[in-house]
Amino acid sequence: MSTTRTPQLTAEVLRGASLADLQFRTVAGESGFSRPISWGRIQRPGLAFAGFLAFIKPGRIQILGESELNYLDTMPADVRADRIRSICALPVAAFVVTKGQKVPEDLARECRAREVPLLVSKQTTSVVIQSITRVLEDELAPSTTVHGVLVDVYGMGVLLLGDSGIGKSECALDLIQRGHRLVADDVVEIRKYPNGSLVGRAAEMIRYHMELRGIGIINIKHLFGVSAVRMSKSI
Repeated sequence: MSTTRTPQLTAEVLRGASLADLQFRTVAGESGFSRPISWGRIQRPGLAFAGFLAFIKPGRIQILGESELNYLDTMPADVRADRIRSICALPVAAFVVTKGQKVPEDLARECRAREVPLLVSKQTTSVVIQSITRVLEDELAPSTTVHGVLVDVYGMGVLLLGDSGIGKSECALDLIQRGHRLVADDVVEIRKYPNGSLVGRAAEMIRYHMELRGIGIINIKHLFGVSAVRMSKSI
């Protein structure tokens, strides 16, 4: 088993394919996407706008919905400027404005000066929060790799372990022929999520493939159909 590792993540994940459905538009801070993300959950900075800056945790994405922007509009100009300036000076990962709302110019100006990414999505606040949280939890989950075979047997993730050449792949192939499904062969990537679950999957380069001694590499999806494989499975 390899050493458990926690990946390094930056605000660049907001521009990745996994969040393409949110259709982000970058308004300011284009040079700040290297800012680190250290938390798998987002924040809504309402309390920070009220003056409680200790609420802001380093490395979190800040979500600005209707309530946050409407609250900013009720503040005196000098107080508003001070709060925006103070929050942008903190090590936040990025700001995301939801529901396609108009971005306050003073916030955009401060984000440009501080090189803090400021993005807008037309999606609702709840959709943005759910999508980002799902991706962050997946990307930040501690992971490791093991030498083995992971199969889905009657809906249960079964990890076959043993010395090289002992017949793990052959055993898995027999299970597949009986109607069960392959998740990963030879190298199984395992991630541990906040709820304690361990989820295994195959490395992208060898997904759906299996190596059998004396035969070579076979594609299980091509031979047995899409119902014989799955992308991931809880162990």
